[in-house]
Amino acid sequence: MASYKPAEAAGGGVIVVDDNRGAGAGAGEPSPADVYSSEMTPLQKHVAFFDRNKDGIIYPSETYEGFRAIGAGVALSAASALFINGGLGPKTMPENAKARFKLPIYVSNIHNGKHGSDSGVYDESGRFVPEKFEQIFKKHAHTRPDALTGKELKELLQANREAKDFKGW
Repeated sequence: MASYKPAEAAGGGVIVVDDNRGAGAGAGEPSPADVYSSEMTPLQKHVAFFDRNKDGIIYPSETYEGFRAIGAGVALSAASALFINGGLGPKTMPENAKARFKLPIYVSNIHNGKHGSDSGVYDESGRFVPEKFEQIFKKHAHTRPDALTGKELKELLQANREAKDFKGW
């Protein structure tokens, strides 16, 4: 349950601040959901699928729901939620946000989660790099030209591994 405290608004009024999410509406402070009111990067659009309630924050339960929605099993969905949110949550946390055990991923800061050993399909700013995407299929799609099998995906991941980048493996 969120804890609330009053805060003074400009002009002497009182606004409600949710310690877990930041200032309430009308406080003049940005909300994580503001990411949906502006132009999103391709990387933000990619991860927004997992933001099931479109509040700009992806909790492990939403990652789990997203994996289930694409047909992953219960065990894989649960493990993926813990692994992905555990790895990306701290990297995407805004500086002014309080660290929480809930491991939220902030859609607006997803570019901070970029790591070594990735495919390079998204650049440092979260922009899509079509040449890198096409290169994946030219290099690793042996069975079908427009899709990767599990074995081919594993080949891709192994080919992109950087030495001593254990988090990116």
